[in-house]
Parts: sequence; C-alpha cells; structure tokens
Amino acid sequence: MPKIDKVEVRVTDYTSRLQRTTMHGDYDTGAAGTLRGKPCLIRIFADGIIGYAQVRPTTPGHSMPDTWKSVTGAFEEIIGPMLIGRDIFDLNAIYAEFDMILPFNPVVRTLLDFALHDAQGKATGQPVYNLLGGLSQEKLPLEWSISMYDDPQRSINDALRGKQEFGINVACLKAGSPKGWRHDVESFEKLREACGPDMQLGMDPNTAWSVPETILALEATRDARLDYIEQPIERRDHTGMAHIRRNARGTMVMADEAVMSVQDAHDLAKAEACDVFCFKLYRMGGLKVAQKIAGIAEGANILINIGGLAVMSQLEAAAAAHFYASLPARRCMPAGEFIFGLGVSGEDPLVPETDFRIEDGHVVPPKGPGFGIEIDEKMLEKYTLYKEEIS
Repeated sequence: MPKIDKVEVRVTDYTSRLQRTTMHGDYDTGAAGTLRGKPCLIRIFADGIIGYAQVRPTTPGHSMPDTWKSVTGAFEEIIGPMLIGRDIFDLNAIYAEFDMILPFNPVVRTLLDFALHDAQGKATGQPVYNLLGGLSQEKLPLEWSISMYDDPQRSINDALRGKQEFGINVACLKAGSPKGWRHDVESFEKLREACGPDMQLGMDPNTAWSVPETILALEATRDARLDYIEQPIERRDHTGMAHIRRNARGTMVMADEAVMSVQDAHDLAKAEACDVFCFKLYRMGGLKVAQKIAGIAEGANILINIGGLAVMSQLEAAAAAHFYASLPARRCMPAGEFIFGLGVSGEDPLVPETDFRIEDGHVVPPKGPGFGIEIDEKMLEKYTLYKEEIS
C-alpha cells in the first residue's frame, strides 16, 4: 500500500479579496501578498500519488483556534514527521495519534483528513464519495449566505443576486447587528417581502442574541416566515438552545458553533437542543469525524446542513460536495453553503479550468478520482506565499 514519503505545506494567495461582516467581526481574506486571511494547502506524497487539501483558517473572529502560523507550524514540527513512512489508508491509527498530540486543532486535522482521502481516492481510482458510502445525491442544492449590512436594501440586493444570477432558492441572512435584534428582524421582513414566499430563508445571529431575544425575534418574524434560525445564542448553552427549540413553534433550530466535535453532537442530541446540525468540516476535523457526527444525527433524528463558505477554493468546496453527495437527501436541509468556492466571489487561481460549476442553483460533485480537482502546477507556484517540505 502507498507509504507517505513527503509532506508539503503552503499558504497560497487569492486574485481577489472578500470582505463580509458578521457578529464575530470582519470576515476578510486580506490584501494580495499578505499571509493573514489566506488558505493553507497541504500535499501528501505517497509512492507517486499526491493527495491535496486546502482550507482557509477563519481566525481571527470566528470561534476557531487555528491561524496560518499554527497550521504550518503543526505540519512542519509535528504532523509532517509523524506521517513519514505511514500508509495512506491507516486513518484510525493516524487519527488516534493525532488525538494524543494535537487534540483540538481542527483545521490541521481537516487538512490531514482531506489530503489522505484525496490520496486514497487517487490510489483506488475512486471519487471520495464512493469511499464514504457511495453517491446518494447526484445534484446538490446550494445556499446563498448574505452578509450583515446596516442598510436592509443591501441584504436584498445580495439575496437577489444569488437568486437571479445563479438560481439559488435558499438564503441565510447574517444577524447580530449592533443595533439589536429588532434591526435584524426588520432586515429579515424586508428580505422576505423582496424574495417572496417561494424562497427558503433563514437567519444566523452567530451567537449574538440571548434566549429571551431569540424567542421575541421568532415571534416577531412569524408572519414573515422565518424557515430556520442558526445558532442564535452562546455555543455552550445547550439548555438555552433546548428552551428556544421548545418555543420555536415550527421554525427549525440549527446548531452551528455549538457542534465542533463528536462529544458536542452527543450532548446536543441528549439535550434535544436542535433540529439541525450545521456541518462545517473545517470545524469538525474533516470527513472521518463528520461521518461519526452524522451517525449521531441519524440516531437522534437531527437533520444535516452542509456549511462553510470554501472561499475561492475548489478543493475545499469539492470536499464538502463529496460528503454532501454521500448523504441521503432526506437527511439534509436546506442546501450546501460552499457556493463561495464555485466562483461567486472570485475564481480559484489554482484551478483555472474546471467544470465544477453552479447550474440552476445546484452543483454536481466532481467524478474524478479523489476530490476530482486538477491543480495547475504553474499557478500553484505563482500564487504560493509560503512553503515548507517535510521528508
């Protein structure tokens, strides 16, 4: 079986800049040529096979501990040396060792997990969704994420772009305005009026509200039909989430920041605190952990939402698409958020040619071996800001 002989860690640049506002602060990919805000890329070499992975650390400002420095340092000093000589199929043994030395570096674990799965797919000639159980969904519906704006008209324009330009029929409005929950509700009501009753609309305060504020907001949006509310309160308050769910009167309650591990999923299910888990693979630690959490979700009759923007990264979007495609549609709601890796905020400079594109609000997961994404080697060298090898 293929043995790992080299690990490479890079930080790569973008050709455009994305700036958004959330309750956590500015979401900013940074100016060209700067390292902060840029994605980390890992390559695992094993007997002629190369497994790729790319994830953008969202720190600072998004409830995650990893930065580009912590990621590159972990691979250079700990994970890279640990991998040399290991079989790419020894996932359980590798992850058990990871748990002993870096128990909570989720972006590092995710990059490791993605690269190993990509390598496994290439070694076997199979798309990753086959490694996860097969293709359950051939076409995946996509979700539009709307930045938080002071002016509700900008939110409307943002949502209508997704609907009119890309055929998106599901959108989530970022909430948690400094002006308070009433301003968020006003923005949502105007958004519903502009988008009409056929569009599925949610709201995501990203932990900004209190329990009483959330219940008041749910009542205030009753006539405008809020389809789901995503992580309205502090992520560790499972009792508060359960109280909100009991008073939601049919509005789906989604846990996002609250579900970062298998243990979190177990505790949320036990508390009956939500109807939906938001699966952000970079937060959970990749596909292997996500499958375990999906098992807990199925046992507790909790639905699965595929979150994470995958900004300007075909690789990260493909990883999410393969996981999504492996799940039965009846277990999922409402759509995949990885649309920002499919060209809506700028093209992926490492993949200038791709058929992994949006069509009528949906996307087909790549069918090639591994994640099915072909990285242009010349573009990789051109846009590399930082590089180290471990062999």
